[in-house]
Amino acid sequence: MIEISPGIAVSEHELSFSFERSPGPGGQNVNKVNTRVTLHFDVARSTSLSNHQKTALRSNLGSRISQEGVLRVHSSKERTQLANRRAAVNRFIELLNGAFSVPKPRKKTRVPAAANARRIEAKAQQGAVKRLRSQRVTLDD
Repeated sequence: MIEISPGIAVSEHELSFSFERSPGPGGQNVNKVNTRVTLHFDVARSTSLSNHQKTALRSNLGSRISQEGVLRVHSSKERTQLANRRAAVNRFIELLNGAFSVPKPRKKTRVPAAANARRIEAKAQQGAVKRLRSQRVTLDD
């Protein structure tokens, strides 16, 4: 089981991996070995997640989930397949954590009176500078 957050875990059997040649680092190795890893997670058929969690995933990660309901995570940062596999699983955990977290509600605040006064003062100074620039100066010989 892969622990996503306390109380939420996904079975490793629900994840599948595919491997391709990587456009990333690897030198000559990049042309010979399939080091790019793509993690596939079928959200629609998952038995580890509740319907509420599946809905949260679809709404928060909708652009990453295909029409078939499969979430794909790619990794090609590392030179080895194993390291890319670990990186894909870590990214998968981060994505699910972000999708399940509830954002903190914003508290309405007021602009402090002193800050408002500083803003008005700065505007007045800028206006005075512009007025001085526009005045014509005549040179008497």
